[in-house]
Amino acid sequence: MKNYLKKLNFTGILLLAIVLNVSCNKEESPEIIETGETETFEVAQLQASDESELISEEILNIGEDVYAVDEIQATSKGSYISDYLPDCVTITTVVTSSSKEKIIDFGEGCELPNGNFLSGIIKLSYLKDMEMTTNTLSFSLENFTFNGVYVAGIATVERMRSNENGNPQSEAVANFTGEWPDGDTASFSGNRTREWIEGFGSGFWGDNVFLISGKGIYTGKYDNVFVKETISPLRRELSCRFLVSGILEITRNDTTVSLDFGDGSCDSKGILTYPNGESEEIFLRRFKN
Repeated sequence: MKNYLKKLNFTGILLLAIVLNVSCNKEESPEIIETGETETFEVAQLQASDESELISEEILNIGEDVYAVDEIQATSKGSYISDYLPDCVTITTVVTSSSKEKIIDFGEGCELPNGNFLSGIIKLSYLKDMEMTTNTLSFSLENFTFNGVYVAGIATVERMRSNENGNPQSEAVANFTGEWPDGDTASFSGNRTREWIEGFGSGFWGDNVFLISGKGIYTGKYDNVFVKETISPLRRELSCRFLVSGILEITRNDTTVSLDFGDGSCDSKGILTYPNGESEEIFLRRFKN
């Protein structure tokens, strides 16, 4: 385990947030986004902020997918498997009188169907009574990396089997730290609500769709703090590594911008709107496809 990750305390969400490459032309992309006022948004920090939300969401998604297999098998009294985790992942189950622990081991490296590359271990524990309408899932990490980012921390998910719409829903609180390959470190924390609106129980990962909302805080290089809050629910289709729609509001100090993730297309683009009303198409995260 690396021992120099910065651990800062905050409350907020795990949502998916922002990363900017300011221009569709990589060679012409500036390093700083000017908002037209006294505040500026640094591209690299916004990019790492957005990626931190991807990391949080994927960790929680993996745990909930593993839990869902157990839940469906128990409540439907039949065999069910999910095809989301590939064969390179090893899952070991430890059962006590009242609980189960799942050790989800990605070994030295394992690629998920959506292209994300993970290594190390996610530990998941919960009460083994699958007949309960809600259950608490506890997460911890061991020597865990996500696309080359070293991640540590914990999370808790209150999972409801069926909400008022008849869909599984979860309320998550998480605190993570990350170290990027270039040595930058950050802390990211928050709470989020996620409704599983399509694909639950189908056994095919590619039709899974979620609506996500919440609020979170990201603290990065030079203690730059970004507060992020969902204005319109964010739609995540598991077959796409990007959010496909929804609006996120991002505040740094006294400056607030909004990020619109689009009309449902699976791409790395979003529309960033500045305080003066001007808008710009930007790239999200480190990916350009």
